[in-house]
Amino acid sequence: MNEESIQGLLDQLKSGALSELYVKKEDFLKFRSVLVKRPDFKHFRGIGQHGGHVIYQYIATPRS
Repeated sequence: MNEESIQGLLDQLKSGALSELYVKKEDFLKFRSVLVKRPDFKHFRGIGQHGGHVIYQYIATPRS
C-alpha cells in the first residue's frame, strides 16, 4: 500500500462506495500514518480484529 492508494480507499469509504475497509496487520502502521493526517480523521472508526487486523468504517458523526 502506498499513500496514494490509501487516500483513494479512504475517499471511497467516505463517499459510500465502500461500506467498510479491511486493513491487514502488516499494512496498519502505514495506513494509520496517512489516516491521522486527514481533517476528517475522527469520522473513521477502526474495529480491531483477531490477529491485529482492523476493519474501518466511515461514520457521519465524528468520534469525541
